[in-house]
Amino acid sequence: MTSGARPAYAARAGIVLDQAAAELFERTYREGMELVAEASSYLDGAGRLEARRLSREAAADYVAESMRLTTRLMQVSSWLLVQKSVRDGETPPETAAQPRYRLASHAATRLSPRLPETLVMLSRRIDRLFERVSRMDRQMYVEVEAPANPVASQLDRLRSAFAG
Repeated sequence: MTSGARPAYAARAGIVLDQAAAELFERTYREGMELVAEASSYLDGAGRLEARRLSREAAADYVAESMRLTTRLMQVSSWLLVQKSVRDGETPPETAAQPRYRLASHAATRLSPRLPETLVMLSRRIDRLFERVSRMDRQMYVEVEAPANPVASQLDRLRSAFAG
C-alpha cells in the first residue's frame, strides 16, 4: 500500500481492478475521450461562431455553460485516465482511491433556453456521461459490497497475509 492510502481502500483494490478492466469502462473511456474532442472542436469552431450571434444575455449564458461543460468534462476525463492507469498497472488502486483522484459531485443546473441547440445537446450528453462515471466511482470506491462469500473472504485474508 502506498503512503497516504487508507486501509479501507486497499480492501477494495480487487473491485477497482475488476471495474477498470470491464467492457463498460472501456466503452465509457472511449466515449469520454470522443466527447473531449467533440466539445473542443465545437467550442473552438462552430460554437464560437454561434456565440457571436447571441444577445448579450444569451452570450453570458453561453460562457457560463461552456465553462460548466468544460469543467465537468475535464473531471470525467481526468478520472477516466486515472482508472486507465490503474488498469494498466501504472497506478495502484489505493492511490486512485484518494480523494484528490476521485470524481467531485456536481449539482444539475437548468440550461438556459437562449443557448444554441448544439451546446445544449453536448451539455446533456456530458451530464449523462458524468452521471455514469459517478456511478462507476461509487461502485469502485464507496458502495459496500454484498455479503462476502466465506470462501472468497478466506482467500482474501490469505492473500493479504502473504502479500508482504
